[in-house]
Amino acid sequence: MKIERPRPTRADAALLRNTVLKLTVATRVVTVAVVLLCALIWWFLLHRLLAFGKGLDYTGLEALGPQVMSFVKQYNPFFWWAIVALCTLIIAYFLYGFVETMNRRVRARRVSADTIALLASRLSASALQVLHWCWQNRREPITVGVLQHTLRELSNGRAARIELAERHAALLDTAAATRAGDDSPAL
Repeated sequence: MKIERPRPTRADAALLRNTVLKLTVATRVVTVAVVLLCALIWWFLLHRLLAFGKGLDYTGLEALGPQVMSFVKQYNPFFWWAIVALCTLIIAYFLYGFVETMNRRVRARRVSADTIALLASRLSASALQVLHWCWQNRREPITVGVLQHTLRELSNGRAARIELAERHAALLDTAAATRAGDDSPAL
C-alpha cells in the first residue's frame, strides 16, 4: 500500500519566505544602512587622501638628486593608490565581519509562538515534516535560522527525500519481519 503525501507547494515556500523576510527586515535595513554609510564615508576620505597625495611638495628631496626626484614624482600616484587599496581591504574585512555578526544574530533570534501557530496552520503536511526535520534541537525554541534552513531544504527537495527514506525504512522493516517469520521454528 503506497501512501501519497501532498508535495510542498509554492505557497509553502512563499509563506516561509515572507515570514523570514518579516522577521529579518529590520536587521537587513540596519546592515545595509551601515554598509552604505561606511562606503560613502570611505569614498569621501579616498578622494581626500588622493588629493593629499597629489598636493605633496617634494622639493626637499632635490638634495638627493634629479633621478630620485623623478622617481618619486613618477611613482607617487601608485603609492597613494596602494594605500587606498590596503585601506579598502581593511574596511571590507571589518564590514564583512559586521555583516556576518548581524546575520548570526538574526539567525539566533527566537520565533514567537504566534508565528509558529500561523505556519503550522498554513503549511502543507510535507512542508511541516521538513520543518520538523530542520528543527533538530527540540530543547530550544525554533529560531529564524531554522526557518531559513527549512526554506532552503524545501527548495532543494528535502520533502521527497524524507518520503523516500521512510519508504526505504518500511521496506527494510517488512523484509526483516518476513525473514524473522521464516526463521522461526515450525510447530
